[in-house]
Amino acid sequence: MQSVIKSSTLARARAFRTAQNVGGGVRSFASSARRSQAVPTEKPVLMKEFKIYRWNPDEPAKKPTLQSYTIDLNQTGPMILDALIKIKNEIDPTLTFRRSCREGICGSCAMNIDGQNTLACLCRTDRNVGKDAKVYPLPHMYIVKDLVPDLTLFYKQYKSIQPYLQNDNPPASGEFLQSQEERKKLDGLYECILCACCSTSCPSYWWNQDEYLGPATLMQAYRWIADSRDSYGAERKEKLQNEMSMYRCHTIFNCSRTCPKGLNPAAAIAKIKLELAAE
Repeated sequence: MQSVIKSSTLARARAFRTAQNVGGGVRSFASSARRSQAVPTEKPVLMKEFKIYRWNPDEPAKKPTLQSYTIDLNQTGPMILDALIKIKNEIDPTLTFRRSCREGICGSCAMNIDGQNTLACLCRTDRNVGKDAKVYPLPHMYIVKDLVPDLTLFYKQYKSIQPYLQNDNPPASGEFLQSQEERKKLDGLYECILCACCSTSCPSYWWNQDEYLGPATLMQAYRWIADSRDSYGAERKEKLQNEMSMYRCHTIFNCSRTCPKGLNPAAAIAKIKLELAAE
């Protein structure tokens, strides 16, 4: 039995060698030769200047400055956050900024890039090397350091609207139920990631942020007013029934233009005003 298997194996080997012979010569694989001689192409150097806002609280007497860094765009990722990380890792470890998810979900890396409030992880770097990139912290906020704004008041305002479900009559068993129409009212509201891009783009918030809640907080207030499972809608609206909490909104629409998630805080504020006017 073993001799039969061995003979069969030898026959197949001879047949394979015969198939490789063309015109009495052994066939060569030219592609392998070319591949061995190929030289990997290198991307050209594409140097771009980044001007970044710097301020150190350990040197309070020193005024904020714009510090310039130049990096090769072909040696980093496509987003502004990639450039900032490269600068921090390879050039200046003292550069300070917030970042976390890198996917436009956490809102940590909100900053002002080339005059627009946005998320650094979603903002593509302009590959026009003749134009420098300017990066500032969110405007009209106290600064902790460099590109890190103090969001203490922002979160305090968010807390003031009690952003959680309130209902004194929970169902006897199971969950709160909603129709598809009721659930659809929350679309465009619950997706807010509280990055503060909209609020810090609003002139009314710049001037009155000690009392005016701002677009982000007001949109979240409406998110709970519109929720059919919540039974405290009247109390929520009563808290907004004053001249400062909400009515400082003058419908400038900066908030809707700048939202990196494509939401419309101005529309949510308008709906609150409509509901209050109808009562």
